[in-house]
Amino acid sequence: MAKKNNYRLQALLTLKERLKRKAEIVLAQKIIALKKEEEKLEELKEELKEIVEAWKMARKNMSDELRKGASSHRSDIHSNYLKRLKEDEEQKEEEMEEQKECIEEAKEALKKARRNYIDAAKELQVMQKHKELWAKKLKGEISKKEAKELNDLGNTIHQLKAWKGEKSVFQA
Repeated sequence: MAKKNNYRLQALLTLKERLKRKAEIVLAQKIIALKKEEEKLEELKEELKEIVEAWKMARKNMSDELRKGASSHRSDIHSNYLKRLKEDEEQKEEEMEEQKECIEEAKEALKKARRNYIDAAKELQVMQKHKELWAKKLKGEISKKEAKELNDLGNTIHQLKAWKGEKSVFQA
């Protein structure tokens, strides 16, 4: 009965496959996280743009009202509103700077995840190549063993025929 040869490092190969899949998932998550951070920055830019537009519009309205002879009370209201819009603008700019830092952190996390994925893929590739070489070597050993057995069988048949006095097919 033929002995079945199992790859002795199969458990390690399976582990490397799992690690690669896990690294792949983490990489995808980091890509998504970076995209979300970038989208958040774009939203902040839009909000800042709206604040700047509101400030410009309020400034124009204030100028128009002052030209028409608005009261000083009305002028104070406009000034306070413009001041609040400027504060909102500064706050948005701070939020944008913080968001840019978040994006840099997300990029670093993505870079690390990409490196881990590449390493895991290389380790798996090495293990797969090792298994292929092992299988090739095993196949070669089996072929040599079969060739030896066939050679032995041929010699035995030849000796039996010689013992019985039969002529070989190759002898004329």
